[in-house]
Amino acid sequence: MKKTITLAQHAGFCYGVKRAVETTKKIKSENPCRPVYVLGELIHNSDVIKELDEIGIVTTKTLPQNNNCKDCGICIIRSHGLSNQEIKKIDENGYEVIDLTCPDVKKVQQKAEELATEGYLVVIVGKSEHPEVMAISANAKQHSNNVYVISDINEIDTNLSQKIKSAKKVGVVSQTTQRVKNLQAIVSELTKLTKELRVFNTICASTSLRQNEACELAKKSELMVVVGSKKSANTTHLAEILKPITKTIHIENEQELCEYTEAIKNAQNIGVTAGASTPQNIIEAVIKELEQYT
Repeated sequence: MKKTITLAQHAGFCYGVKRAVETTKKIKSENPCRPVYVLGELIHNSDVIKELDEIGIVTTKTLPQNNNCKDCGICIIRSHGLSNQEIKKIDENGYEVIDLTCPDVKKVQQKAEELATEGYLVVIVGKSEHPEVMAISANAKQHSNNVYVISDINEIDTNLSQKIKSAKKVGVVSQTTQRVKNLQAIVSELTKLTKELRVFNTICASTSLRQNEACELAKKSELMVVVGSKKSANTTHLAEILKPITKTIHIENEQELCEYTEAIKNAQNIGVTAGASTPQNIIEAVIKELEQYT
C-alpha cells in the first residue's frame, strides 16, 4: 500500500528569515566590488551559509579592521540581532551597517529594555548561549543589573528565588522561538514568588502557529519528520514537542533519512514539518526521498 506523506502548511522560512536571506543576496548583487560580511551565521542553516559563501558573502566571528573607510565594507546584522553596543562599535570601525534583525526579535529587545528602564527585575526565558538571547540580555543590562536568563523552571534556584522575592516587581520576556508550555510553566512558578509580575508573551506568531499545526499533524501520523538545523532553536523545539505525541525524527537534510530506514518503512502515514530557517529546496528533497520508500 502506498504511503501517505503530508507536509505541514507552515513549514520552512518564516518572514524574518526570508527577509534576511533575500536582502543579504540583494545587497551583494548591488555591491559586487565591496566586501560583505555577516557577523555570525545569518540564520541557523549550513546549506544557506554555504550558498552565501559561494556568492561572496563572508560569514565571520570577527570583522577585519576597516580603517574608517565607509566604502570598504558592509556588515550585515543577522536575524538573531546584536547588542546596541556591538552595533555601535561596528559603525565606529567604518563599516556600513545593515541591520537585518528579525522584527519580532527587535520587539523582544525593546520590551526587555523597557522593563529594565522601569525598574523591573527582568527574566528572559530562553537559552543563554543562543545569539538572540545574548543580544536581548546585553541590551537590557545597559539599563539594569537585575537581568536573568532561564531556560526552564529548574533554573529558578534558591539564589534566584530570593532575588525575585526581594524585587518589588518582576518582568518577563521570551525568546521568540520558545515553547508556549515552557513559558507558561515559568510564569506559573514566578507567580508564587512575586506580587507584581508583568509578562510579555514575545513568542512570535509564526512559531506558535508552526508548533500547533505540527502537533495536530502528529496526532494523525505514525512518524513525524522534522527538517532543519540541529543548531536551530525553533526546529529542536518542534522535535521536542512532537516526540511525546508520535515517533519523531529530526534531520538536517534528505541524506540523513538513510539512518531511519526501518522507521520510515514501518510508517504508513508520515508527517513532515520544518524549522523557520529551513529552505524550501531541502524540504522538497526530503519529501522526494521519502517517496522512494513507498
